[in-house]
Amino acid sequence: MHGNKKQQLLAQVGRFRARFAQSGSFALGQALSKERLMHWIAGEVGPYRERLYGPLSTLMLFIEQVLSADHSCQDTVARGLSNRVALGQSPSSLPTGAYCKARTRLPPALPTRAARKVGERLCAAQPAHWRWRGREVKLIDGTTVSMPDTNANQARFPQPKSQKRGCGFPIVRLVAIVSLSCGAVLEWALSPYEGKNTGETALFWRLKEHLRPGNVVIADRYYTSFFIIAALLVQGVDVVFRQQASRKTDFRRGEKLGVRDHGVRWRRPARPGWMDEATYAAMPETITLREVRVGGYTLVSTFTAVKNVHKEELLALYRQRWQLELDLRAIKTVMQMDILRCKTPTMVEKEIAVHFLAYNLVRAVMAQAAAMSDQRPRQLSFKATLQLLNAFEINLRHAPRGALSERCAILLKALAQCQLPERPHRVEPRVVKRRPRWTTWMQKPRHVLRARLRRRQERRQWVA
Repeated sequence: MHGNKKQQLLAQVGRFRARFAQSGSFALGQALSKERLMHWIAGEVGPYRERLYGPLSTLMLFIEQVLSADHSCQDTVARGLSNRVALGQSPSSLPTGAYCKARTRLPPALPTRAARKVGERLCAAQPAHWRWRGREVKLIDGTTVSMPDTNANQARFPQPKSQKRGCGFPIVRLVAIVSLSCGAVLEWALSPYEGKNTGETALFWRLKEHLRPGNVVIADRYYTSFFIIAALLVQGVDVVFRQQASRKTDFRRGEKLGVRDHGVRWRRPARPGWMDEATYAAMPETITLREVRVGGYTLVSTFTAVKNVHKEELLALYRQRWQLELDLRAIKTVMQMDILRCKTPTMVEKEIAVHFLAYNLVRAVMAQAAAMSDQRPRQLSFKATLQLLNAFEINLRHAPRGALSERCAILLKALAQCQLPERPHRVEPRVVKRRPRWTTWMQKPRHVLRARLRRRQERRQWVA
């Protein structure tokens, strides 16, 4: 790499790390280290021509775009212009074409790899007491997001068949693995909303290889099946799931372990059509599980020893599953990933990866603030953290040499005050009080409705 280009890249790396307070000397302040970031760029981008929007500067602006309230390319280009002026560089033009082309050139593997590695490093560096009994607990669930109605998006992620063509939006389904202790997104998989091998369990089979022996998985009843639990047991992974509604639990059978607490043996069902014979033959014929009724839930777990894990502890652990619902709400609502903006499938997948990378970087800042104030990351507010980070953006990115550590300390001290209130057993109905404005739903494609309006206007002009 040319010396001048390498110096510019190092300066960009320093500003990128400073933006997310990645200057600490301890492990949690090195989730995005300078050496690894340079290695990722070299590995995923390779040799590149020096441009106004290089790979790292484009990635930085893309992250700013998903973290901002505006989310538009015009606002992002304006931010880039402001940063160049602050650095004493020549001002760039305001049209968005160059930035949009730079986003297209950005290798999809760069934000994907960075997001996963940041989450992985954050989990590895977190204190042991943040974990449950020293074990990493991982939450798994799925969700959907929509995107612009373009032909390319419709071909890759078709809208639901129940909607008329031209009246709906393409939808992508995704399943994510999230750390319970630090909240980082560790892995995810995407698929169309409908079709073969597009359900949440199908995506889970693509993700299960990323689970490690000793992990504990918490998921809702949708994942409670013999084959999923058996496959996780083979990998040395324990589970706490809610019992499926279709499966009857009879506490008069099996080995009695306590009041509404027994050990049972599940037999292997017939081979489903989607599973090949070799995989089916490798599955055990029976598995031993524990079923408990506690707190209004019927739970299924691989923790069969009552002396080691009481059923009340299983309940407390399963209730932590709701943290994943809050994480998905933060990504989809606070970071506005619910409605994507990109118009091609490749850019859609890239936009999702950038959202997860930005989310993990914010989580890394929260982890630093929690560690310095002897708290846990789940005690701090994600939205308040994002607001503070955006408020400190210029302060951190353009901090003079020697002043960055002091400003990071001020930021982290302020973040430690953004504590969430203690609200155990909180329940809220899924209803809204404020009524939406009256609007007619689209029942026909837009071009048909436009043609109808034009005909009406022509008739009025003719009558006049």
